[in-house]
Amino acid sequence: MPTTAWTYISFPGNAREAMTLYQDVFGGELRIMSYGDMPMEGMPFEPDPTSVAHASLESGNIRIAGGDNPGQEQDSLRSDVYSMLVGTDTAEEGQRLIDALTSRGGEVTMPFVRAPWGDTYGQVRDRFGVIWAFAAPGTEAAGSEAPGSDA
Repeated sequence: MPTTAWTYISFPGNAREAMTLYQDVFGGELRIMSYGDMPMEGMPFEPDPTSVAHASLESGNIRIAGGDNPGQEQDSLRSDVYSMLVGTDTAEEGQRLIDALTSRGGEVTMPFVRAPWGDTYGQVRDRFGVIWAFAAPGTEAAGSEAPGSDA
């Protein structure tokens, strides 16, 4: 089996909702295990049995895992120090994914336009605070140019 990298997100009690949204956007197979689905004997803490112990989503090359961290604050995911970068084959596919996230409560933080380096690039912060960056190589989104780029 080849080595793969997964992104793991600790959610502040809303992992089930977030992971279900990601499945709606990216498709794929979603598995969710609650703490109540596993033996609690020997558990070093007493979690809410309805909290998500582990969730995983596999859709093509996209692999996301996560779970609930009940002690975490709601705004803890609202950070600019990381983002999820998704590369698409076309600007149209990138725009489709951006539209899917924004139609579910996300907001565009950087328009999906041709960047100075030639790719189409943009960002969305989803309603959970996670930043999703999208890039399509050497394409142009809806005829848009990045500010300051030469057309």
